[in-house]
Amino acid sequence: MEFAASDSEHREEHREPGPGAEGPTREAFAPPEGTEWTRVGGRLDAYRRAVAAAVALPCAVVGAVLAWLWLGPQAAAVPVAAVAAAFAAAWFTAGPARRSWGYAEGPTDLYLTYGTAVRQLVVVPYGRMQVVDVTADLLEQALGIATVRVRTAATTADTRIPGLPLDDAVVLRDRLAARSETFSTGL
Repeated sequence: MEFAASDSEHREEHREPGPGAEGPTREAFAPPEGTEWTRVGGRLDAYRRAVAAAVALPCAVVGAVLAWLWLGPQAAAVPVAAVAAAFAAAWFTAGPARRSWGYAEGPTDLYLTYGTAVRQLVVVPYGRMQVVDVTADLLEQALGIATVRVRTAATTADTRIPGLPLDDAVVLRDRLAARSETFSTGL
């Protein structure tokens, strides 16, 4: 089951909503009763910023060269400025995007929340989990982080928890795999 809502007014509510937060939004994205959101670590910011830089640099160079060749030297600044603006946006949104990620292990379900402009709350019953794995690309490995991904029969759910320290990711994977077997519904 997946829920999404626009959140232009309550962007900072991704952290634990404070006492002044409005009721319906707070309730809609609350962790299960008796639990709190477990947030991902700050290394995810560094990861997202490094990926943004790795994409921005070649785009700026290729765009500038093509603009120079086709339109002249003055036009080369346009793609560089556009890429610089996109990179700056990626840089400054990395922190809020990371702070929006949280997960909670309820008695029968895994809860996952994320998103800044569009908030989402995903609820995955342990009995529906088919595969729980840990992945880490080369940059994630260098930063000591990993992503836990939960796969179910529903192909539309993106159930992943990025930016976890590698040891925590392995422990979470094992715990979720054990719970999925305990709650297996025979599907």
